[in-house]
Parts: sequence; structure tokens; C-alpha cells
Amino acid sequence: MYELLKRDGLAKRGRLHTVHGVVETPVFMNVGTAAAIKGAVSTDDLRGIKTQVELSNTYHLHVRPGDEVVRKLGGLHRFMAWDKPILTDSGGFQVFSLAGLRRIKEEGVYFNSHIDGRKIFMGPEESMGIQSNLASTIAMAFDECPSSVADREYMEHSVDRTARWLVRCKNEMDRLNSLPDTINRQQMLFGINQGGIYEDIRIRHAQQIRELDLDGYAVGGLAVGESHEEMYRILEAVVPHLPAAKPTYLMGVGTPANILEAVERGVDFFDCVYPSRNGRHGHVYTNQGKRNLFNAKYELDESPIEEGCQCPACRTYSRAYIRHLLKAKEMLGMRLCVLHNLYFYNTMMEEIREAIEEGRYQEYKKKKLRGMESIH
Repeated sequence: MYELLKRDGLAKRGRLHTVHGVVETPVFMNVGTAAAIKGAVSTDDLRGIKTQVELSNTYHLHVRPGDEVVRKLGGLHRFMAWDKPILTDSGGFQVFSLAGLRRIKEEGVYFNSHIDGRKIFMGPEESMGIQSNLASTIAMAFDECPSSVADREYMEHSVDRTARWLVRCKNEMDRLNSLPDTINRQQMLFGINQGGIYEDIRIRHAQQIRELDLDGYAVGGLAVGESHEEMYRILEAVVPHLPAAKPTYLMGVGTPANILEAVERGVDFFDCVYPSRNGRHGHVYTNQGKRNLFNAKYELDESPIEEGCQCPACRTYSRAYIRHLLKAKEMLGMRLCVLHNLYFYNTMMEEIREAIEEGRYQEYKKKKLRGMESIH
């Protein structure tokens, strides 16, 4: 159940009640593709950096170790020793990202595994079955994420098929949740809005899928090549047509600035690999902007990554030491940068929630964006 606690303009402050605990929104979900955050980050670490939701990947876990293996081990929560909410994506994004390895049909998608080349079939029922085996808190509907440069005719056919697939996902999820041996019989289902950068297709699809009264709604198919301006334009067009009384999730987005802009437009769930991926390459986020710790100017710098930050890296280590670790290719350097970046994102979401509660989101957003422009 989702409670809409406060609005400040279109910005939403909400609370999602799940079988694995409460999620305070807006929220950033920390991405652990293969049931682990890249950069040697443990679930104990996640608790220490204020993570609310961990996100794992249906396709990747189906390929390795196999969702049946995870099921036999009691589901994803037991498997990775994490007792808070987990969202699993549906495999739909891999339809986009593995374009050279797949064929799309009405019944579903035929893949070749990116690991060993074996043939895989995934349709709505298969995706729901895999996610039920994983026993995540929130399952994402199976969709096609078309290229942002797809023409109108292709986009219309693709979105119509995604709408038909969503009905199949809902029916299969209802069936699986009714079975006595299903691990998580309270698994939630979020539908996904598609339509590329065509506002009319997006709006029509949003109006169609909101009738299914799902647990939440995502906007997919953005951050796949279109400009930031196009992304914001699509959000302004489509979010008002999704139920405000349900979570609104912008998939795969993004930078701190993207998140701040999307919150203003009514989005309250986010995920992105940026903080962990950038951290592994020595790029760290601060309230003054992004720093590259490989830069020579940090060689003798005894300051923490950011003064006043309470993350595990900043409480103990200097920029100079972390730079040395990165240059020496020591895993600890990557780990500390990833922990800092995820802490920065999770803390920013806390600040966003507080600003909305206090009716000062516009002021907060402007100040945050202005500050992050000033890195040297």
C-alpha cells in the first residue's frame, strides 16, 4: 500500500508499505545486478549507508546462478542476506541492450545468453515465474524497451505489444501469488510506460495501463540516448496521466541533477548504475560537484572526499590515500568510492524528502544544483 503524505507542487513525499518493510519516497534504489553491488559492497554496508531498496536483475540471475537455484535457497532475501525490500527488473531492458542477441515475437523474446550463447526464451509468464522464484518485494512487468530513435510505426506496434504483455504479467502474477508454495505471495507488480519521445503514444499507453490498478507505475525507455531536455518533456507529458496515489518510478535514471528535475515532475522511485560505476573509476559525487580522484592535485590532499560527510570513506580516509589505492588498483579504493557515492545519493534522497515535507523543494533544488556546479 502506498500513502501519499505530502505534495509540494508536483513533487511527492510518499510511503510504500511492503511485506519486507516500509520505503520512504522519493527513494534511490541501489543497483546490485547479480545480487551484489559491484565494488565489494556487502549487505551490512548497505545498511550502514542508508539503503532502503536493493535492485537486482531478472535476466542476469536467470542466467547465473539460475532462479531455480535461488528458489531452492529460500529466495533472494535469504540468498543475499538482505531483509529489506528488493525490486527485480523484468528482463525487458535486456531486450534493448542485447539487441544483437535476440528476436522479439508476440509470445515473448528469444535470446542467446551473453555468457555461453545458449538459447533462452522469455515472455511475460516466464519473467513473472523467474521473479516469483527470486521472491523479490516488487516485480517489474515484462516489456520491450524500444530504441529512442525507433520510428513512430515501430513504436506504436511495440507499445501495443507491451500493453498486451502487461495483462499477461498481471494474470500470471495473480496466479503465482495464489499458489501455496510461492515464497512471497505478497509480491507487488509495477507496470511500465513506453513510447519513446512520442508524447501522444506515451499518454495513450499511460491511460491504458493505469486502468489495471497495479501496485506502481514506471516510466521506461528514457536515458537510452535522448537528451535530458527530451526526458524532462516526456515526464511532464506522461506523469500527470499516471496515478498520483501510486509510486512513480523512472527507470535507469540518473545523475543527481536528473533526479532533482524528475522529483519536481512527480517521480518518486529511481535507480541507476552511475554512483557505483563512477565510483569504481575514481569519480566521486560531492555537494560541490564530481571529483576525479585520479587527478594529481589530490596526491598530497589529506582532506576527506567531502568535508562533513559521514560515509565510511570520509569518516576515516583522505583523498590522497584513496587516490593511492586507485592508482595501485587495490580493491579497497573502488569500494570506498562506491560506498561514498551511494551514501551521497541516499543522503540526497533524505534531504529531498525533508524539503518536500517542509514545502521548500524548489528552493532546495536550486541550491543543490547551484552548489554542484562549482567543482574545479
